[in-house]
Amino acid sequence: MLFKTFDKAHTAPEVYQQLFADHRDVYHNFIPIFTDGSKSSLSTSFACVFINSTLSFQLHPSCSIFTAEITAILHALSQISSGPPDNYIIYSDSLSALESMTSLNRFSHPLTFNILELHDRLSTKGFTILFCWIPSHVGISGNELADNLARSATNSFNSPVPVNDVKKYVKSILHSKWQAQWDLKNTNKLQSIKRLIDCWPSLPIRKLDTVLTRLRIGHTRFTHRHLLLGEPAPLCTACQCQMTVLHILIECPRFDLQRIRCFHSSCMTLGDILHKDHHPQLFTFLRTIGFYSLI
Repeated sequence: MLFKTFDKAHTAPEVYQQLFADHRDVYHNFIPIFTDGSKSSLSTSFACVFINSTLSFQLHPSCSIFTAEITAILHALSQISSGPPDNYIIYSDSLSALESMTSLNRFSHPLTFNILELHDRLSTKGFTILFCWIPSHVGISGNELADNLARSATNSFNSPVPVNDVKKYVKSILHSKWQAQWDLKNTNKLQSIKRLIDCWPSLPIRKLDTVLTRLRIGHTRFTHRHLLLGEPAPLCTACQCQMTVLHILIECPRFDLQRIRCFHSSCMTLGDILHKDHHPQLFTFLRTIGFYSLI
């Protein structure tokens, strides 16, 4: 892993280009092959660049970028297996794909086993095949060509989709549909605070976490118990409007002084106070205005 010794963020492309040129001088008797994978919101594809030819294919869109990178390496091996034994070196910019071949376990990608099996079979036939990681987008021509070909691939490649890729694909689709439905819930109290469907951390003290959750959904014992008891909704004696979490935390002028003391502002939004990282003075404010015990 010659190129790993350099920090890409602080290494000029020209340095990598010279390193690659030096590397090719050392391995001049090895035929180079470049492989790359690509994934967008609509497609997944891969490409292989040989000395005198190129190929590129689209995979099923549910395939991950890792599957694309692994498939590219496997396909390169498959292509050279039909020719006479020789020395080859496969260049890939996917460090994770190359490292996966050295640390097999029961969770390894199924195509990784196929690569190693084919590699061993070729070795017994007289092939010498090396793998080398190279950084992407630093001007190494073979890698740049493989990247462009992978992005523009149009021909379909019929291959099974790994189960883990299918699971992630289905989960992504369901999450997108869930998010689309949530975006339409513009009258939902929680939606005004939590726009994106994702996991928010819970507080280590359950009582505080319960209080925070009730405030976020806008349902507290004080503001909603009248629905169970069949009583009129509680009214703010100062504003003569219905008591809501929004009114108590943000709107009611009776608590402006406490807001300034706790939040250093009297002009707040529910998002400012109840978002993913709630305001650190929220519970102090609730106790100061006497609302904490009523939630």
